[in-house]
Order: sequence, then structure tokens, then C-alpha cells
Amino acid sequence: MSGSEAAETADVVVVGGGGSGLAAALTAAREGSKVLLLEKQPKLGGTTARSVGSISASGTRLQRLAGIADIPEQHAEDMALFAGPLAARDNLELRRLFTENVPETVHWLESLGLVFFGPMPEPPHRVPRMHNVLPNSRAYLYQLSRAAERAGVRFLLGARATRLLTEAGRVVGVEATRAGGETLRVGARRAVILAAGDYSSGREFKEHYLAPEIARIEGINDACTGDGQRLALELGAEVVNGDVIYGPEIRFPPPGKTKFIARIPPTRAFAQLTKFALAYAPSFLLRPFLMSFVTTHLAPSHKLFQEGAILVNREGRRFVDERDRPQLAIPQQPGGIAYIVFDHTVAEKFRAWPYFISTAPGLAYAYLPDYRRHRRDIYAEANTIEELAAKIGVPAAVLAETIADCNRARPAETAPLATPPFVALGPAKSWIVMADGGLKVDTDLRVLGRDGKPIAGLYAAGSTGQGGLILEGHGHHLGWAFTSGRIAGRNAARTEPTETSGGERAAAKLRAGTPAHSH
Repeated sequence: MSGSEAAETADVVVVGGGGSGLAAALTAAREGSKVLLLEKQPKLGGTTARSVGSISASGTRLQRLAGIADIPEQHAEDMALFAGPLAARDNLELRRLFTENVPETVHWLESLGLVFFGPMPEPPHRVPRMHNVLPNSRAYLYQLSRAAERAGVRFLLGARATRLLTEAGRVVGVEATRAGGETLRVGARRAVILAAGDYSSGREFKEHYLAPEIARIEGINDACTGDGQRLALELGAEVVNGDVIYGPEIRFPPPGKTKFIARIPPTRAFAQLTKFALAYAPSFLLRPFLMSFVTTHLAPSHKLFQEGAILVNREGRRFVDERDRPQLAIPQQPGGIAYIVFDHTVAEKFRAWPYFISTAPGLAYAYLPDYRRHRRDIYAEANTIEELAAKIGVPAAVLAETIADCNRARPAETAPLATPPFVALGPAKSWIVMADGGLKVDTDLRVLGRDGKPIAGLYAAGSTGQGGLILEGHGHHLGWAFTSGRIAGRNAARTEPTETSGGERAAAKLRAGTPAHSH
């Protein structure tokens, strides 16, 4: 065998090192399997690392402590309200699987050392269900990766899966390319789990499933290129709801610099301290502390536009009706950026629930004072329009003319943008947050072929194995990532190995210099 090739064998091979992949790997290892996880990036994280960190669930310990009576059946009913017109395309079996198992997922995460606060309200949920992790979503990766290491999971970073190895119609391993061009073939005695995320940054997938003006919009996670979907499609799998995406959505960029306090390891003890502070510390001390952990892209609420805020481009011009899908117009503007501009009248509303600027890690909801104090990189305030224009770098005369034209065109019952101080938030961009086109799977998370039959030895989880499930609303994607990962990991570990193990034979052939069958 040449020096550019290597072969290994495991019971279960997981492709993807985000939340779903880590949950799958840990669960399979705890079932007694030897597990190897491939991650193409140089570190673990996936989209989970970029998330706000909330999980929506019913019947949890935190709900009971808050005196909230809730059951999975009601959660499933409310998910349809979030889905709206997409509800008719939902996979009801997977929705039921999710809502029945996500309460146990929250309990499982707590047992690993994760700490949540809440639950917080989010209509149209009939009761508060949003559980927010403390201090931020890095805590998931911190606790899951350490638990997986203790359980014996081996991580291979910088290893991109390029094809699935098969024998007699069964998946028996994965071929991957490592940094430097080395080819690695890993045999799987029991199963392979695809947990490689979505294709929000996968150009070919987006061009195939989405309208051209949407396909050109970049994904918020540039590593999500649809690797898992592509691997399974080559074996005859099927993508469901390929045209359903989360976004395009207007979001602010993350802070340019991470504050020192945000670099503190998110241990259980530190999370418990944060939770204690939530309960007892004065708000004026607590909110600055929690905002220092914000490292993700935050999405401004469209209520800003409903209350009179406008969008201007970097030329100072208004370019869209803000209530009519402004996220599609921003990418067409110079530099693909925009600023949200409003006056004191609007600003005064966004200081308390339900008028929040965005959701935020640890806080659940962030209001304008939070942005004023802790996101100065995207917050500007001035007593005149000319001063505001100077702060955000747009032509003063053009911005003044834009606001004057806007005020003249407003109906009499809508207040003009005329009361200082004036505020601008931005720059903001449009991103595709997630693509919901996942592989068709059954309730065991086995990947199904176009004939409706399971592809032997192949499972999928998270966005890769979404299977037509509609996950609108905060906390559903992340809840599905961990829940589906646990289910796929358990079932993969319990899959009967092939006789003498196809994975072992594949590895033996590689060691002998004979190629294994691949697709």
C-alpha cells in the first residue's frame, strides 16, 4: 500500500462533528461500540457552534419546576402552527418521534453537565418550552466532546468523507481525504452514520433546489456543503423537502473580537454560577455579563420594521418595502449590506418583552439597551441624521433625503422618523441559515432508498437525516440534532455486524492493496 493511503476499522463510523454527530458517537460508544468520528474541519463544532443554543421541549424538569403542565402531543400540535403552509409537507412520524424523545434528550444533556435556564415563552407555543443553554452553545461541544472522549470515541479532524464503501449492497465503511491529500479508508463493522449538516453553502444543491436569486445567497456556515446528502444520493437515497430553507434571514455579524470572559471554558460549575446570577444578580450587572458570551450571528426581529424602522444601503438609500421579504433585496445592494434606521419613538418600544431586537445566548431575548452597551460594533446613535450618517459611513445628504421621502409617504396614522436621537443597527447581511432538505429516513433513522427500503448499514441524523421534518421555530433544529443523533447512534450500535464483518474485510483488502467496492 502506498504511503498516501491508510486503513482503519471501527464498529460505527460517524461523518460530522457537530451536535448530531457528537450525540450519535457518544451514544454508540456507550452502547459498547468502537466509534470513529470524521470531521472535515480542523475542529469540532458544526452549525451547533454557531447557534443561539436553545432547545424547545415539553414535559421537562424545568417546566415542572415552573409549574407548567405540558405533554409531547401538545408540542407536536403547536409545531404545525409554526410550520404554517409547510405543515402539509411535514413528516408526521418524525414530528412525533421528535416531540416524544426530545424531553429525554434535555434530561440526557443535563446528565452530561449541561445547564439550562427557562423555559421561556415563544408564541404560538401555548406554554413556555424554550430551554436556553448556559453560558452559550459552546457548552454543548465542551461537554459532548469530553464525554465522547471518555467513552472511547476517536476523532479524526481534517478528514473529509468522499465516498461510502459497500459490499453486497451494504455500507461497510467510508473513504475520506485528509489534509495533505492522504486517502483514509475506514471500515464499519456495524454501520455508518451521516451527520454532516445541511447544504446551505452547497452551490450545486442550492442551484438544483432553490430559485436563482436565493441560491446565490451564502450560507451562514460555509462548511455546510451537503457532503452527507451527496454520499447517500450516490447509493440511491432521496432528499425530501429540498427546496425548504431557513432563511434567507437578516442577521448581524458576530463580534469581531471575543471578550476575555467568553474564553472561559463553559464547565458545569461556571454554567451553574451563571444560572445563580440569573436568579439573584441585578439585571444591570447580569446582562453585560451574559452579552459578553455572544459569539454568533444574531437575527433582528421583523417587529422593528412593523413599528417603522427602515432599511438603507451603504449609499444611504431605501431600497425595499421592509415588510415584503427585505432579506431577498439586501444581497443585491452594494457590498450586500444594509443598515436598520429608526428614531427615538421606535427605540423606546424595544426595551422590554415582546419588543426584543433578537434572541441571544443566555438572555433568551436581547433588547436595544443590550445592543447599545455591548454591541457597539453594530450600534450607532446620534442627535441628527447627518451625525448618524457620518457614524455609519453613508452620504449625509442622501440619508436625510431618504428619511424625508419616507416620512412624506407614510400614512397619517404612522409616526414619522423625526424624534432624536436616531439609531442605526448594522451592517446586516442576508444569509441562508439552514437548508432543511434531508435524506429520507425511517423512524429508526435508517436511510431509505428510492424504493422505500433501508440502505443496509447506513443511518443519518441532524440536518442530513431530517427526512422531511419541518422545524420552524426556535429550538427545534438543535433539539432534532441531539435527539436524532442519540437515536441513530443507539440503533447503529445495535445493528448486527456482517458475517466476519464487511468492514473488516474492506480494511483487510486495503491493507493487501486491493480496492474495496465503492460508489
